[in-house]
Amino acid sequence: MSLTNTQYNSIMREYEERQIKNRHLLEERTALVYEQVEGYRKLSDEIASSSIAHGKKLLEGDENALKDLKASIAGLSRRKEQLLTAAGYPADYLRPVYDCPDCKDTGYIGGQKCHCFKQAIIRLLYEQSGIQDMLAIENFDTLSYDYYQGEDLERFQKAVMECRNFIKTFDTDYQNLFFYGTVGTGKSFLSGCVAKELIESGHSVIYFSAAGLFELLSRNMFDYKNREDSAGFHDDLHSCDLLIIDDLGTEYTKNIAPSVLFSLLNGRHLNKKSTIISTNLSLEDIRNRYSDRVFSRITNQYHICKFTGIDIRMLKKRLQNRK
Repeated sequence: MSLTNTQYNSIMREYEERQIKNRHLLEERTALVYEQVEGYRKLSDEIASSSIAHGKKLLEGDENALKDLKASIAGLSRRKEQLLTAAGYPADYLRPVYDCPDCKDTGYIGGQKCHCFKQAIIRLLYEQSGIQDMLAIENFDTLSYDYYQGEDLERFQKAVMECRNFIKTFDTDYQNLFFYGTVGTGKSFLSGCVAKELIESGHSVIYFSAAGLFELLSRNMFDYKNREDSAGFHDDLHSCDLLIIDDLGTEYTKNIAPSVLFSLLNGRHLNKKSTIISTNLSLEDIRNRYSDRVFSRITNQYHICKFTGIDIRMLKKRLQNRK
């Protein structure tokens, strides 16, 4: 799993903010104890003085200096803890404060990402995917075959198998998925199922409705004031592990759309980055609307799954209204 520089820096800023917050907390606690616990500051000063004195002895060749220093600090530290507890504070009240004691809020243990860093990645990826709320209810745990029968059921089952294989081989086999067919038959749902599984395994997923994607791409092409943000957005689109383009065909038709779509799909193909596209359009509509180049790219480089059946969203709504 690879984070973009922007994503990595965002997480590292969180760790910096944790460190600053906890350092300020410790400073506030220290000031409070110095004010309220008589003799505590003096013991702290004695530890500092002892460290300097024994450091000089060590430089002068005293072999016992380090051992004596450790003993001195241990004794003074015990007395400090006794003063704290006697004043009603926990013995560890002035020890360094960490949100994650395992990595001490650095994000790394022995050069490897800490478990808290991995959780931060997943949290960030959910937030940036654009479908965090949707995935809470649309995932493999809520998948049901109850709304399909006959040929519709067979097609949906085949699509589910394609999705599970897509996830299983994601890190070893570059693939793309193209879902097309009638409205409300599970195309967006299965896209969400794939997205959730990949995000949970630490892959970067970006979701866009076609309308939102083309509108943003078109706006950025002429936004000369924010070139840096625009470049970062295009970089994320081309480098994220999985890009989901939902409801292709619902965007406002402009002359720019076919060329922009081809450029995006071609760029991701060259980078071997997977894409999932869903649409209510037929394959013939795709050819007529987006050019032969886009049609060829999709039909040759995507696993194509056709969805048919009733509009499940409308059916669920009718059943809900009856209750």
